[in-house]
Amino acid sequence: MTAFVALLRAVNVGGTGKLPMATLKSLCVDCGFADVATYIASGNVVFTTRKSEAAVQKALAAALAEYAGKPVGVLVRTAAEMAGVLANNPFADAPPNRVVAIFLDAPPTAGCLAAASHVKEEKMALGTREIYVHYGDGMADSRLKIPAAAAGTARNINTVAKLVQMAAALAHR
Repeated sequence: MTAFVALLRAVNVGGTGKLPMATLKSLCVDCGFADVATYIASGNVVFTTRKSEAAVQKALAAALAEYAGKPVGVLVRTAAEMAGVLANNPFADAPPNRVVAIFLDAPPTAGCLAAASHVKEEKMALGTREIYVHYGDGMADSRLKIPAAAAGTARNINTVAKLVQMAAALAHR
């Protein structure tokens, strides 16, 4: 059994995509996932399964689309990959609530950060299938736009750390 973390895009943020976490947990169980646990109400779930990452993403996306009546973005990482996201944070010295990892389906292209607009004090760096952003002045007033991140979903490093902890506990069962 492999421990996975699934991150849903645009769920329970800014009044869009209402999805109770109990419903998300139930959908995951219906997909055949075990040891399902959610974390905060913004679409974070950890579980174990024998399915591949691609099969996990496909099954959960289909279940969510049926529930919501529209596609819901689902990004999936193994427990080990999620731990790598945390370990490879290039802004580890910054406050974790001011650093996000934007999770993507595929590796970002080398020049994608050059296309970012409205950059002020933000610092950006590429990860394996992530873009890291340090919001030096906080996110509230930032107008940063990164076209390569449009289909991704962001989690601050505090959330990433908690998901790593939860997934690691499942992986070591």
